[in-house]
This record gives sequence, structure tokens and C-alpha cells, in this order.
Amino acid sequence: MSEEKKLNDIQDPETENADPEKTELANQIAKQSKKVANTYEHIETAAVRAVRWFSAFIDKTLFNTRYTKLVALILAVLMYVLVNYSSGSSSFTTSITYARDLTNVGVTAKYNTDTFELSGLPATANVTVEGDASSVTVAANSKGIVVADLEGLTEGSHEVRLTTEGFGDNVSIKIDPSNAYVTLKKKTTQQFELTYDFINRDKMDSIYSVGSPQFEYAKVNVRASKDTLDTIAFVKALIDVKGQTADFTQEAALVAYDTAGQPVQADIVPSTVNVTVPVTSPNKTVPIEVEVTGEVPAGQAISSIDVDQQTVTIYGPESVLGQIDKVVVTLNASTIAKDSTLLRPITLPTGVNSSSINQITINVKLGEAVTKTIDNVKINYMNNTNNYKASPVDNKTTTSVTVFGTADNVDKITAESIYVYVDMKDAKPGLNEFPLLIEQPKDGFVKYSLVDSTFSLNVLGEQNDDANTENGGDVNNG
Repeated sequence: MSEEKKLNDIQDPETENADPEKTELANQIAKQSKKVANTYEHIETAAVRAVRWFSAFIDKTLFNTRYTKLVALILAVLMYVLVNYSSGSSSFTTSITYARDLTNVGVTAKYNTDTFELSGLPATANVTVEGDASSVTVAANSKGIVVADLEGLTEGSHEVRLTTEGFGDNVSIKIDPSNAYVTLKKKTTQQFELTYDFINRDKMDSIYSVGSPQFEYAKVNVRASKDTLDTIAFVKALIDVKGQTADFTQEAALVAYDTAGQPVQADIVPSTVNVTVPVTSPNKTVPIEVEVTGEVPAGQAISSIDVDQQTVTIYGPESVLGQIDKVVVTLNASTIAKDSTLLRPITLPTGVNSSSINQITINVKLGEAVTKTIDNVKINYMNNTNNYKASPVDNKTTTSVTVFGTADNVDKITAESIYVYVDMKDAKPGLNEFPLLIEQPKDGFVKYSLVDSTFSLNVLGEQNDDANTENGGDVNNG
């Protein structure tokens, strides 16, 4: 219902009972409402006129040829402001600083290596790279180095500042340590005789042996500080024999060593040497001997031993092979309780590189053990180094020996096949009592036991002119 209708209702003469105060309030409300409605109508009209005026102004300005240049200038200024604001915003967002630590970065020195020897410079340093994310990533993946510029420095100790190269210009760098204390020493030259070492011997077939190498030259010049030269014990050519099967020639690297066998940093001129090495395969065929140790348990003894290989071909230097006449295979009899077929490794003598076979098959047969005493076994004398004359007490020149083994093997033993002796290396003039010693057979078929454990001998002070005189009155050298 409108305000006017409300007013008419209030003023209706038919409303006889209306309150005069209410009538007055209604009139005031009606007047105020009309005033507000008029105000809104004026504001709306003014706003419409302003919009129409601004629109007409824009149309006249933008599309009037008289103001074209002005409009263009204004638009250019606006574009400039917008672009620079955008760039400023971008700079703000990327101005965050990133850092990355790089450890064990190699340190390189710049100096005259021909004139000076350098010491004290750390091999590595730690580097911290700072900057925007992309620049830090690029710098971290680059092959940057730490540099100590020693150009122009003279002999002596110096403190130098470390710098970097290769990390780019868009990052800042921190180095730890930032300084280094170094010493420069002038180099001198000294000659050394060449020696050699063969390397990778384990990668050369063991049937081959290398001879003495022939060098292109016998001496080399070594350039270093005097202190360093004094520590060098020898200079070696490292000759690689990997896979070599015949005479060969190669360029061998030269390395200086101290007395402890540790490499010494020095300039070796030249750094390599041409060397020719003979390769041979010297060998020798020798018999295989089974050497028995221990005793067969339970009252038994070895009856026989058969092996599937009687000889073996061994390979090594000729100087070593010339001193070898057999190869020994050991057999522990205490581990054998019945007839057995055993595999036993061949033990190569010292200096032998390899052999044609590595093990043999041994067939061992046992039998019941018996004992037998053999009398009149001659007593021999060994190591009479002073050529003393001596005579046994009571003219005793023989002893008895008990033989243990199978009946067949025991019956083969005679007094002449047993060697009993006394060792006179500690003999002195006068009555001497020596322990009796006996050589046990190595085949292990029988075992000897002495009935007498000692032997008394009168040793005279004068020397025996005939060192080959045997038992009876004088003694021999054995």
C-alpha cells in the first residue's frame, strides 16, 4: 500500500474515532517519503547524465583526428607502466636466493712447473654456490675448479687466495678454505739407475717365465727439489706382462720410489722407456715321491702305496728348476683306518710357477703290523767339522733297531738299509755322550725304533789327518 493511500485512510472523515497525534505522525512520514523519492530520482538523473557525457567525451576524443597523437601518447604511457610493473613483479618473485654446497672440488695451481716444486696446496676444497635456482643448478653441474694463482711468486712460503673458474658469472661463490699456505722450491736434476718390476704377473699364464729386460737406456734424469731427490731410493720401469706368451717390446712407465716403496712425486725425463723382454717356458719332468707322516691306527701298517702318476712336469725359472730333483706329496697315515683311494695335492717347491698336474690319486692298502729287531746296525758319525780323532767306549760300533710294519715290508729290511748316526758338531775333547739318531724311511711302509738311545765316544784333542777313517779307532766326517 502506498504512502498516499495510508494518508487518505488516516484522513477519512468516516474514521471518527482516530487519534489526532497519529494523524500528525502519518502526515510527517508521508512528507519524508516523498522527499527521499525525489532525492533518489535526482541522483539517478545526474548519474545518467554523467555517463552520457563521459561516453560522448570518449567518443569525441578517441575518434577525433585532432586528438589522435595525444591518445597514442597516453596509450603508450599506459603500456610502458604496465610492462614495467610486470617486470618488477617478475624480479620480485625470482629474487629468492638459493645456495648449494659442492664438496671435494679439485684445486689447481697456476705456476711454473718446470722451475718450481709445489707443496702445501690442498687437493680439494668445498665450494658454496649462491644465486637464483637456474643459475645455481647450471653452476653445480659445470666442471668448475678452484684455482691458486701462483704466477710471479718466488721460492719460499706464501699465503695465496683461492678463486674459482668455470662456475659462471650469475652466481656468487664462497670457498672453504679461502686461503692456502704453499711452499715453492726450486727444482734440480739428478740421474738414477733404472730398475724394474713386472706387473700383472697373475694375468700371465704360469707356464711362462720372463727373463731379464733390455732397456733402451740405463739411466734417467729426475727433476725435483733437493729435499725430494734425497728421498728417492730407486726409479722403476713398470713392465706389464699381462697375456704375454712370447718375447715382447713395450713402452714402460717410470715411477720413482722412496726406501719404503712409496711413490715419490717427481719429474722423470723421459717418463717412459722402451723395453724388450724375453719370454720362455722352461720346464723339467721330475718324479713324484709320497712322503708318509704319522702312524696307521689299530695295530696296522701300510702294506703298499700305488699312485696314478709317477712323474710331473714343472715350470719355472731355469735357475730354480736346476735345484729340484723331485716333487713331494704328503700322506698322513693316522687318518687311514682301512684300504683307501685318496686324492692328494702336489706341493710345488718354492720358485716353481706351475705344474702339468695339480693332484694325484693314491691307492693305500693296509696289513697287520709286526715288529722285528735287527742287530749289528752300524753307527755312523756326522759333522766332525774339527776332524777330531775319537774312539767308541768298549769299542762298540753297532746298535740294534726295532722295525715296525707289515711282515712283507719288515722282511725286506736289512742292517745295511738302516742309517744310525751321532752328530759331532758340538763335540769337545774328552768323553762325550751323544744321542743316537736314525733316519726314518720316507715311504712310510716301516718305522724304526732304536734299542739304545745314547752312544759314548772318547774324543781326542788332536785332529784326524784322515777324515775318511771310519768306525773303530778314528771317526769320519759322515
